Amino acid sequence: MLDAIRWDTDLIRRYDLAGPRYTSYPTAVQFSSQVGTFDLLHALRDSRKARRPLSLYVHVPFCANICYYCACNKVITKDRGRAQPYLQRLEQEIQLVACHLDPNQKVEQLHFGGGTPTFLSHDELRQLMAQLRKHFNLLDDDSGDYGIEIDPREADWSTMGLLRELGFNRVSIGLQDLDPEVQRAVNRLQSLEETRAVIDAARTLQFRSINIDLIYGLPKQTADNFARTVEEVISLQPDRLSVFNYAHLPERFMPQRRINSDDLPAPAEKLKMLERTIEQLTAAGYRYIGMDHFALPDDELAIAQEESTLQRNFQGYTTHGHCDLIGLGVSAISQIGDLYCQNSSDLNEYQNALANSQLGTSRGLLCNQDDRVRRAVIQQLICNFRLDFATIEQDFNIDFRGYFAQLWPQLQAMAEDGLIELDREKILVLPAGRLLVRSVCMVFDAYLEQQNRQRFSRVI
Repeated sequence: MLDAIRWDTDLIRRYDLAGPRYTSYPTAVQFSSQVGTFDLLHALRDSRKARRPLSLYVHVPFCANICYYCACNKVITKDRGRAQPYLQRLEQEIQLVACHLDPNQKVEQLHFGGGTPTFLSHDELRQLMAQLRKHFNLLDDDSGDYGIEIDPREADWSTMGLLRELGFNRVSIGLQDLDPEVQRAVNRLQSLEETRAVIDAARTLQFRSINIDLIYGLPKQTADNFARTVEEVISLQPDRLSVFNYAHLPERFMPQRRINSDDLPAPAEKLKMLERTIEQLTAAGYRYIGMDHFALPDDELAIAQEESTLQRNFQGYTTHGHCDLIGLGVSAISQIGDLYCQNSSDLNEYQNALANSQLGTSRGLLCNQDDRVRRAVIQQLICNFRLDFATIEQDFNIDFRGYFAQLWPQLQAMAEDGLIELDREKILVLPAGRLLVRSVCMVFDAYLEQQNRQRFSRVI
């Protein structure tokens, strides 16, 4: 079993840099409008020829209420009628994409995100799933990982029953914080009882996995009141937990301008929150997977990490990185072979493109050989906390130390600081370095020096 993480305040202060989350490499910041629909169609045909399995991501952008911290692509509206025109265009996209794939390509993974997917009515959810089943090879034996993001304020027992009937077997529940004062400061009032009711329904209906999202660093939070939230969440016994660092970027995300920056906890208080959260979760038996993720030891992510098969893509840590990821809906990102592409993030642009029988692709990137090498390096480090040079050398026919000779002094400095163990054969991320694994990955990012670091959240 992997060693537990070790808290080192001095190391954190020195390496708590702003940088990418590496759900891809190169990151979405590198996408350009030079990649478009033609490239996507070419990649889909390659996927069909190779008959690679699929992972589908479906973006539902609508929310009835605004959460001030949110940085997702969303449309705030009380008008439920806005969903129907969007669904019509989404169904067109499903048809246009699916006709370039092989009907035998199995959909091993499906995820509905948003926004709030349960903004859709029961009939609309049925309609959307029927279209997906008509055009893609969805599994009927409950063996796939079919997940959906849930806002407990927008779901009840009947909603959960419908989702299970439609084939979903995983739920991710947004909670963020249980303290009423914090909830008021971010405009998300959600009781423990509402959350517990959805979890009870999921367990009764035999959903296979429950994830809960928390955020530390929100206005009015303290180490003590956040510890109480974590304690309550542990009592709910989710299979997985995501504990995100709130990045206050009001210049980029307009809703965050409604947050009073004077109410934000000081950096030292944020560190204390994370340290106590790790202590609480570790004591409760959760394993640190990486980045912001924790899981029980018998969870698939923990087992995959133990077996060095864990992967990472736009859906986060996954056991389905071997699948081609097809993103459907406004702002959705696809990863098909060496192609990354993203639909327009503007709802009108997306819908107008499809109204003209065109796909909504607006930008993307085709990986070159150097991108592929560095992507493999970053994947190994961020998923397994270990990189064996021989694996990279065999896969890409390079001499690792020669290829990355310029980076060696930085790696040696990290080794001297106790972040990593470095020798002629491998890099091992040490327990004190695991919270800072993004900083290790940044050493291998060829694009980072050209980028504005303010676009990214800090590691801690």
